[in-house]
Amino acid sequence: MFKKGFVISFLSFLFFVCKVYAAPCYGTRMPKKGGVFGGFQTHAIFERELEDGFGNLRSRQHFFQLSYGVFDWLSIDLKGGAGNIKQHPVGSTEIDYPSSFAGGYGFRVKFYDREKIKAVFGFQHISVHPRSVRLDGEKNQAVLDDWQTSLLASYGFSKVTPYLGAKFSRVDYIHWLVGNRKRRMSDLTETIGFVCGVDVDLTKKTWLNLEGQFSTARLPV
Repeated sequence: MFKKGFVISFLSFLFFVCKVYAAPCYGTRMPKKGGVFGGFQTHAIFERELEDGFGNLRSRQHFFQLSYGVFDWLSIDLKGGAGNIKQHPVGSTEIDYPSSFAGGYGFRVKFYDREKIKAVFGFQHISVHPRSVRLDGEKNQAVLDDWQTSLLASYGFSKVTPYLGAKFSRVDYIHWLVGNRKRRMSDLTETIGFVCGVDVDLTKKTWLNLEGQFSTARLPV
């Protein structure tokens, strides 16, 4: 019954997930003590509303990532690469900041591992530092800070491991204009949301991870 219920819930979440709002959670697959996982990751924020009606932002990031097993139940996650920011103020033209350095760090704690069921708590942070742009002769500079904690549960099948969970996330948009610095946080209505993902085994040592997230403020009616 648990297996059947998990599959039905996973497919329902996958059907309704349409936008990504926060940093990837990595799933529940973690390296053993002293082990290392490496891979490549693409992360897209399709739309994230900012507080006080300041508009929304989008971002696409590409990383090389490493996970190191401190213990069997604790891993450290690191990543480095490049990312952009596209911020659309209300009533104004979208500002497109070209890609430059982006990086991130985090950790995961596995607190349940029995038979085919795993449960993991995680924290992840991504920081994106794109190139500055000039609009009407004035220099615009921006940084995106993406903070997230998550709680995930998975059920392992022979070649596929789907997982579901909840997340708390906040995206900060830091903007400099003519030396004046302002920080805008993401709208509070989008801080709580859900996660739906799957690991698909390609070989004994390689796998493909797909993950989608959505906010409780964007649940389908």
